[in-house]
Amino acid sequence: MSGVTRLAAALRKAWRREDGTATMEFVIVFPVVVMTLLVGVEAGVMMTRQAMLERALDIAMRDLRLGSMVNPTHDQFKDRLCSNTAGINHCRDNLLLELTPISTDDWALPANPPTCVDRDEEIAPVTEFVAGAGNQLMLVRACFVVDPLFPTTGWGLQLPLDASGGFQMVSASTFVNEPR
Repeated sequence: MSGVTRLAAALRKAWRREDGTATMEFVIVFPVVVMTLLVGVEAGVMMTRQAMLERALDIAMRDLRLGSMVNPTHDQFKDRLCSNTAGINHCRDNLLLELTPISTDDWALPANPPTCVDRDEEIAPVTEFVAGAGNQLMLVRACFVVDPLFPTTGWGLQLPLDASGGFQMVSASTFVNEPR
């Protein structure tokens, strides 16, 4: 028997063997199952962070409406909001707030999207933070940039990532300034 014939017989025998078929199924299915689990964990953490941002903004807005904060600055309001967040790391560095009056003549909301922190730049973008007058409707928008837990699962959640690899969480609320 020649070497080529022996090689062909050995390949046919190996081709017909059925041991290792479970390994092949595992290799094909395991990455899909793990990716699904990671996407689920990422979605749960993202929803928890969003809920915590919404809660912190609601608490800070309540303090503002009740007069606990009189003519707050951007940094004072940010400190109040960040003191009520749990599960959100580096709040002061990754959060930007906008406080803008809304005209009750036409009820026009700002056309531009909320401004978020650009972590690739040294200089933070400027946002409008106007306390407004008495009986004036005010819109507060908070934008927080968060890094995903598992960066490779972003495609599963179809998250729009910025240049630094983080995604933006936005929360908004309105209130009417008390008359002075």
